[in-house]
Amino acid sequence: MQKRSFSIAGHRTSIALEADFWTAFEEIASHRKLSLAALVREIDETREAANLSSVIRLHILRWYRDRAATAPAD
Repeated sequence: MQKRSFSIAGHRTSIALEADFWTAFEEIASHRKLSLAALVREIDETREAANLSSVIRLHILRWYRDRAATAPAD
């Protein structure tokens, strides 16, 4: 697990994710031309569950599933 801290809505919060999830999260942010902090804020503002780390993991999973669903078939 790797922890990173961000400022969200005026307070600091730490997010713990596995290294592979951080890599995927950075890829999503880069693809969307957002900073990690901006992507965290966006997810935080729309989340319905309490645990931000879990919500981020689910966001990553949905992003990759959506990309796989729209990828051309071999």
